[in-house]
Amino acid sequence: MNVIIVMSDTLRPDHLGCYGNKWVKTPNFDAFAQESMVFDRAVPEALPTIPVRRALLTGMRVFPFTKEFFPSKDESLKAGATFLGRPNALMPGWEPIPWDLATLPEMLRGQRSSYVSLSHTGTYRTALISDTAPYTASAAMNYHRGFDHYDFIRGHESDAYGVKALAKKLDLDRWLLPAFRDTQMKDIVEKYVANTWAKWEGEQDHFAPRTFTAAIQWLEDSREAEEPFFLLVDAWDPHEPFDPPQEYADLYDAGYDGVEVILPGYGPWPHLLMSEKEIKHTQALYAGKVTMVDTWLGKFMDKVRELGLLDDTLIIITSDHGGQLGEHGIWGKCPAAMYNQVVDCVLMIRHPAGIGAGKRSEALVQHHDICTTVLNYLNVSPPYPLEGSDLMPILEGTKTKVRDYATCGYVLSVWCREGDYVFICRTNGEEAELFDMRNDPEQLHSIAEDNPQIVKRMYDLILADAHNGPIAPNFKIDTESLTNAWMDWSPFRGCPMPESMQ
Repeated sequence: MNVIIVMSDTLRPDHLGCYGNKWVKTPNFDAFAQESMVFDRAVPEALPTIPVRRALLTGMRVFPFTKEFFPSKDESLKAGATFLGRPNALMPGWEPIPWDLATLPEMLRGQRSSYVSLSHTGTYRTALISDTAPYTASAAMNYHRGFDHYDFIRGHESDAYGVKALAKKLDLDRWLLPAFRDTQMKDIVEKYVANTWAKWEGEQDHFAPRTFTAAIQWLEDSREAEEPFFLLVDAWDPHEPFDPPQEYADLYDAGYDGVEVILPGYGPWPHLLMSEKEIKHTQALYAGKVTMVDTWLGKFMDKVRELGLLDDTLIIITSDHGGQLGEHGIWGKCPAAMYNQVVDCVLMIRHPAGIGAGKRSEALVQHHDICTTVLNYLNVSPPYPLEGSDLMPILEGTKTKVRDYATCGYVLSVWCREGDYVFICRTNGEEAELFDMRNDPEQLHSIAEDNPQIVKRMYDLILADAHNGPIAPNFKIDTESLTNAWMDWSPFRGCPMPESMQ
């Protein structure tokens, strides 16, 4: 049996037809959903990009963030490595995979992981094909561990890949709000444009097309291979910058002639700086990127079908998180704004025997469950007990849930869902928000003040998952930096606009 996992970054389920969207065109996601079990309550256990992938690849939780960013010298020597952490870590959990954890591809190959010994000899071929920028943004990142084939497609977002001078032949003001033209945002856009629009000639040059094309080529090259395989296709799109080809943007906002705000930034400031016309168009650009991802997912699935792989391949499609597109007056994924638009994830599992096809589940499931599910499905034993749960009994109908509640950590904020209640607060319990999802699904009215007992119970659940804390004890947010200030946004405190944008 084979396994394919497709990860799509920042893909909001509410922008897919199979999750109820009525206006974004996603025929290929929707067709896949008809052959799969769709999970309606898939959520991360730690955010954002890197922690999610670490949980998926190890089957172990990243939350709580209780460890120091840098290991001791003894730990380094024991692991046989000279460096285990990452200097100037962006946020808690934004680290390489610890060397004392085995990864899913290592376990499938039976490959020794650092000082973790594996008791079997694996036969699986393993491949990672990705344009996810954080994999290559630091040479310290090691998320290719265990993949005997990996293909990193460079240049997305702020990846220092191209020569910035190439951007000079283009008018950067096309993509920058006036308030951004003398800020760090200009530098990010300049890097990105040098990597992309300075060289691109057509749709095939965009990142999702290149990523899925490389995955298609790997499948084609593997046509004669006899060993089973594990393939992870990790697409950074529809993550910002929101810059789909024109025909995709025109599906949702044709005739627009203003600034293309492909990088609106995070926090409340974009909403204050953008006109209603610009807001609508940026939302259309995101929708256009979703449709472009859908198009190329369809081409990839056509190849899977052509090669006759559907009958012996477990296929999982997921996303790591979403992002605000102006809801609640904010943009991006602010930790204190772990509302539905950020936390809800796509998760669909297609069993080759059709088990669970066409059904839906409201079980609370998380990314570390995926690793456990794959290993159990392939009858591969991990070298130690994993923290994820096997989701196959839900597909088979013998279980309806794998946990009673779910928790998630993100910088200095934490989140919990239990039943119909969603709770968000700072790691120390302050600035609590509580929402009744049955009566307030849009999370517009916090009922925390009127329900102190529920607030305490849910914070106690978070503390229990954090082994009674402390959570992220050594991390401090640089609120003076435009690129980091969004981490400290809160609906309870004023968040002044940086001077560089005023």
